[in-house]
Amino acid sequence: MSSSDRQRIERVPGSRRVRLTPAPGTAPEPVPADEGVDADPTAEGTAASGPNDERLKEDVPPHY
Repeated sequence: MSSSDRQRIERVPGSRRVRLTPAPGTAPEPVPADEGVDADPTAEGTAASGPNDERLKEDVPPHY
């Protein structure tokens, strides 16, 4: 692996911080995760439900 295939450390002007260059084969900008997927975990069909789900949702600790 040559030194040009690796990430480099770049100084941020006017700061004590540094930044890494993007890794080879990756995009420098983040990609939005799963566009179009409903973000509400309580929506129907998002997760498999088991036999105890309703009881666990209604169960309250004894100090309540």
